[in-house]
Amino acid sequence: MRKADHEEINQAITVGIVFKGAKLKAKPKEEKVKTKAKKKTYITGQHGSGAAKKKAAIRAKRALRNKNK
Repeated sequence: MRKADHEEINQAITVGIVFKGAKLKAKPKEEKVKTKAKKKTYITGQHGSGAAKKKAAIRAKRALRNKNK
């Protein structure tokens, strides 16, 4: 066990001892867009992929179909 010297004891008596709490962990930043499928260019089919263009067309048809109801 470590023994405190005379100066440390006097400083503790005169100044006091401060007990601090544990540091809080910072919350990790969450990105709003996690996958390419949620990005604007993939949804609208603008990035050039044939599959994305096809999906965009299907989404547009579905939006029109639901809009008429």
